[in-house]
Amino acid sequence: MTTPDPRIKHLLEVAGFGEVAKIRHFKIDDCLITSLVERWRPETHIFHLLVGECTITLEYVALQLGLRIDGKPVTRPTFFDWDELCYELLGLPPKGEALVGSSIKLKWLKDHTITLPDEPTKQQLHQHCRAYILELIGGVIMPEKSGNRIHLMYLPLLAYLKRAGRYSWGSACLAHLYREMCRAIYPSSKKMGGCSLLLQSWAWYRMPSIQPRV
Repeated sequence: MTTPDPRIKHLLEVAGFGEVAKIRHFKIDDCLITSLVERWRPETHIFHLLVGECTITLEYVALQLGLRIDGKPVTRPTFFDWDELCYELLGLPPKGEALVGSSIKLKWLKDHTITLPDEPTKQQLHQHCRAYILELIGGVIMPEKSGNRIHLMYLPLLAYLKRAGRYSWGSACLAHLYREMCRAIYPSSKKMGGCSLLLQSWAWYRMPSIQPRV
């Protein structure tokens, strides 16, 4: 993730994304992720390892990503005029092939996010912050298998940033990772979505012997 503009950092804190916004560059160990998925049991949401059974908990999500794990569930109706909603909350409507169904391409979002002027208005700050949070959700917290788009169903939840901080984004992150691992166990699956960063850091924490040596 790119470094957020210092002028929106307080808004990221208010919305509950202040800690996860500090994540910069990370490299995912695909072999480690594959090995963990092979030991995942979808009926119990538990890893079956040689040393026993274990799983990722909400407590670890809060510790690692700093996301709220209590509060309102992350859910919202998906029937919106997306062009109008993007114009209102992001400052610009998606054009051409940027909008795929109810999802928006992350590259388009990054390329077209409004550049803040020297003296931005409150509206511009909030629009810029919402776009950055969408990038966080689609790139780190709850990435889809394609890795190149984000569902716009999250955008209405960011309409009021203070209210956005009341949602249990950590629970949504973990549930999304569980679902993606349940899908990835099948031989026909070639890619996996979900927060691989969370899965990898959890594995390093639980099994120090596999941590990379510096």
